[in-house]
Parts: sequence; C-alpha cells; structure tokens
Amino acid sequence: MTNEEEKRLHRRRFYPAEQEAEFVESHVVSTSQTQSEAYRLAWRDTDFLLREELRPVRFQLELLKCEMLLEEAKIGSTLVCYGSARIPSPEAADELVTQASEARKPIARRLAANAKYYEEARRLGEIAATCAIVEKGMRQFVVCSGGGPSIMEAANRGAAEAGAETIGLNIVLPHEQAPNRYVTPDLAFQFHYFALRKMHFLLRARAVAVFPGGFGTLDEFMELLTLIQTGKMKPIPIMLFGREFWNKVVNFEALADEGVINHEDLNLFHWVETAEDAWAKVVEFYEL
Repeated sequence: MTNEEEKRLHRRRFYPAEQEAEFVESHVVSTSQTQSEAYRLAWRDTDFLLREELRPVRFQLELLKCEMLLEEAKIGSTLVCYGSARIPSPEAADELVTQASEARKPIARRLAANAKYYEEARRLGEIAATCAIVEKGMRQFVVCSGGGPSIMEAANRGAAEAGAETIGLNIVLPHEQAPNRYVTPDLAFQFHYFALRKMHFLLRARAVAVFPGGFGTLDEFMELLTLIQTGKMKPIPIMLFGREFWNKVVNFEALADEGVINHEDLNLFHWVETAEDAWAKVVEFYEL
C-alpha cells in the first residue's frame, strides 16, 4: 500500500484484530511474563472465554456468527423442517425391522411405517430448491434443518439433489453426532445453546414444515405456535405432516375444549400429508 493510499480519509487508523494477532506471533519473546495466561490476548484465550462469567459473551458469539455468515451467503429467508432423528429412509426401513430384537420389532415396524415422511421431506426440499426464489438479491426459502439424520437429512437431501445449498443447525450433544452429508459445508453450524439455535431457526423462517418427531420436534413446534399465538412473531405458514400420528400423541381438540387455548388457535397450522400440499400452502400465503 502506498503512502498516498494511507492518507485517504476512509482508511482505518486501527489495525484489524487479525493483523494485531500476527504482530504477537511474529514478536515472540519468551519471559515469565509473556508465558503467563494473563498476558494472552483476551479474544485468543480459550480458557478465559470458557469461564462461567463469560456466558453472556458466548451467547452473543453464537447469535452473531450464524447471523453474519448467513447474511454474507445472501440467504434472505428459510424453509425450516423439523422432524424425527429416528425415522428411517424408505430404503433402510426393512433393514431396521430385520435388525431389531423381538422386543423392539413393534417399535421398529412403527418407525418403518413412517418412512413415507422421509420421502415427503426430501420432496419438499427438492420443490423449494427447484423454485429458487430470489428477492432483492437474497435467496428465499433456503432449506434449513437441524442438520442431523432422518427427517432432517431428508430435507437437506432433497435440496442438495436439486443443486441448491442447504443449511444445518447442529447442536452439541453428549453422544456422538455430526451434520448429515447433504448440508452445505459452509452453511453447517454448531451450537452449544439450544436457545440460540432455536432463535436462528426462526429468525429467517418464512415457512415451517413439522414432521412426526419426539421431544425435540414437539418443543420446537410448540414454541413456534406460542410465539405466534402471543403476538411475539408474525404468522407464517406452518405445515403439520401426519394427522394420524399427531392426533395420536397430542389431543389438540382437547386443549381447546378444556379452554387452555382457543379453538381459533388450531388454525395457526395446516394439516398436510404431501410435499405438494405443503408447498401449496406457502404459495397461497405469499401469493407466489
């Protein structure tokens, strides 16, 4: 850079953090002082960042990192897909039943029977990706899942097979887990805090598809309904796949009959069975 360029008023007067770090690494002086943990640059000191008192800072970092990278990737909105991490793909359904112990076979058969929803999630991802909607230079309805296996994998898979980028929001869990192979590597995020992960699911969500699932799916679905019911979030299309499954595990009508929700609250979501039905709700809502 020439001296003339340095004199321009728009040129920053402070060195960027990356360059400051290079100064430290290029002038290594080994003394008892420089070897002390206290001497480390605070933002390069992992032990310091992991202290209990730094929890608010870690919250901020998890909020900022994903937000900034999605913005840089020109992702304006997402189609979020919630669902089970246990339902097999159609091609793996028979093997799941065969490999199950006699005691587990009834459960394996139920999981295998729901394999059709893997295919619907895959198809929905494909439809959204094929439409390739762009508004004001930002990509819309980019498929986003929890990044895990089963239904999450299916949604990412459908979009990836259609040639589109797809988002995975993974969470650190005690047992080993990793993003499914259909998540775009540069859009694979890992979270420590469930709260921040759930926030990122909905910050860009313009439609949400909820497939059969367990505690995690119920948690995400119910929180979404609560946000819209209480007016904290503007309405968006919410497509609930599998009326038979959900009516078996949640008695929505009973909630309304007991008066703990209004009967009108049951209109916050749409019952659907196919990817085409779900996408039709999105098209109708946004007049695409």
